[in-house]
Amino acid sequence: MSSDVFNSCNLPINDQACISLGHGSGGKLSSNLINEFFLPYLGNEILNELEDASVVTLNQDNIAVSIDSFVVNPIFFPGGNIGSLSVHGTINDLAVRGAKPLFIAASFIMEEGFLLEDLTKIIQAMQLACRQNNVKLITADTKVVNKGDCDKIFITTSGIGLVTANDIPSVSKAKVNNNILVSGDIGRHGMAIMATREEFELESTIESDSASLYSLINLILASDIQVNCLRDITRGGLATVLNEIAMASGIGIVIDESQIPIQTNVAALGEILGIDPLYIACEGRFVAVVDEIRAQDLLAIMHSHPLGTNAAIIGKVVDDPDNNVIAKTIIGGSRLVDTLLFDELPRIC
Repeated sequence: MSSDVFNSCNLPINDQACISLGHGSGGKLSSNLINEFFLPYLGNEILNELEDASVVTLNQDNIAVSIDSFVVNPIFFPGGNIGSLSVHGTINDLAVRGAKPLFIAASFIMEEGFLLEDLTKIIQAMQLACRQNNVKLITADTKVVNKGDCDKIFITTSGIGLVTANDIPSVSKAKVNNNILVSGDIGRHGMAIMATREEFELESTIESDSASLYSLINLILASDIQVNCLRDITRGGLATVLNEIAMASGIGIVIDESQIPIQTNVAALGEILGIDPLYIACEGRFVAVVDEIRAQDLLAIMHSHPLGTNAAIIGKVVDDPDNNVIAKTIIGGSRLVDTLLFDELPRIC
């Protein structure tokens, strides 16, 4: 019986009997898991929006609340570690909803035998990330499991922020003729994790883009530009985010591949591995959707900030009842940019 169940994990999406790594990818398997299992039992008018952070009203204030778990392997990588990543990721989920991050709660699940020296480095990285962003970690929990029952350390963080945006950005607010912008070059985090995990010998080190986006997003929100949608790019990469926006807003999207910023070493490693950069995760980048009349103004604001120096306008929102994302290729053709069934790079966050 156990053998039959194990084999069924590799069955087509609608016939699977157990969880596979693909269910954590942010792709079609993840969507199926959420829509077919979680939402039918736990869904409500807030959770069903499937935003990066949910917004609730308390005493006339709009409060953003997020939660995320981090199981990245390896736990140390060029540009950060699981500690700084967990803080950055939580801050970013709050920021893209137009919220000022205030508080973080954290849960640590550690494996028996985990080095206290490594734990110290991780906690120090979290401390620095919190201080740099004026965020307080106000409650935490620790658990230890038997050796082999956890891979070193898993961290879950929940964030609370005060929404300051007058019109809260949402994945469902993209409109026809809006422009699509990306805040910087894509794919560095996923490729940094892969290169470190597999111990690739590269001419130049690929460093994760892991960073807090609040300072850049706050600069945007302080302007007079109405940004309809903000979405940080994590699991599943840019392609997945664009598909989420298209589906939630009931529109189509056309992007120009030649305008998408990608570091040469990221593109080169992706080509060697046969991985499309559009599907590689970031941890310090976001997509913004804005009226085309204000797109250049928004781009100028992004360029004025260190995290937005490589920002670019990469496409536009179109009327499409099928909610397709289409990429115009560098050679003059076009291709459908669909959501992947599973993640080609598991455990990148």
